[in-house]
Amino acid sequence: MTTPSIQMLLAAAGAALLQAQAPASTAKEPIADNSFFVEEAYNQEPGVVQHISGFSRTSGLKGWAYSFTQEWPVTGQRHQLSYSVPILRAGSPATTGVGDLMLNYRLQAVYDEHAGVAFSPRLSVSLPTGDEKKGFGLGGTGVQVNLPVSKTLGASFVSHTNAGGTWFAKAPGAGDASTRLSAVNLGQSVIWLATPRFNVMLESAWTRTTAHSDSGDRTDETAFIIPGIRWGYDFRSGLQVVPGLAFPIGVGRSNGTHQLFVYLSFEHPFTAAARAAVK
Repeated sequence: MTTPSIQMLLAAAGAALLQAQAPASTAKEPIADNSFFVEEAYNQEPGVVQHISGFSRTSGLKGWAYSFTQEWPVTGQRHQLSYSVPILRAGSPATTGVGDLMLNYRLQAVYDEHAGVAFSPRLSVSLPTGDEKKGFGLGGTGVQVNLPVSKTLGASFVSHTNAGGTWFAKAPGAGDASTRLSAVNLGQSVIWLATPRFNVMLESAWTRTTAHSDSGDRTDETAFIIPGIRWGYDFRSGLQVVPGLAFPIGVGRSNGTHQLFVYLSFEHPFTAAARAAVK
């Protein structure tokens, strides 16, 4: 990325949890939880809320990025609202602050259990809640669109494919007062359901970002191969806890960059009907 603030914004709001929602699982079903950097195309089931934390740190850097996301179904699985709040540590000397808040809407446009296909386009708005002078935000309101498709591949594998874009009409945090920002992203992942409670993940994520300003355009690309694992714990109350670890490895222009990503999800019913369905 062209600046640390852009990198952290996309890592926290896009990669670190990319709105990868999933239906709740029961003790007899395999984990159907979030990917880490590639968005899955499953909205929350009715009456089930999810609380997601993601922490990332790049080797050799003192800064880090943390994001908290909460996902809510709206009347049913077809519509979903969520928000993401990033907490960032950046700058020299390093300081900690809130980044740009993301508000998200997803439509479960396709969910065919027989064919094993799901499609859930997402529209997000990024609000300039972070201080761009300290590297915590971009200083303007932005819009992000992502098109995730999920497909089951037999009984043991699931694939997820992403394509999307981000636009900021004003992004002084990426350069100067005249700077505008655009980005495109692609992602692909394969999840191996090794056991009902343990998954092995291989994700790939690519982003091309262009900062447009009166002084000219600056373009940068990031590309990562991301091996990871996740595992789950189910409780009689309907609570499911899913921790996970991933190790993003930079390739191409990102060659030599290594990161650690830590994931933790709490998913539970919030209505009497949903709790009864779990039991």
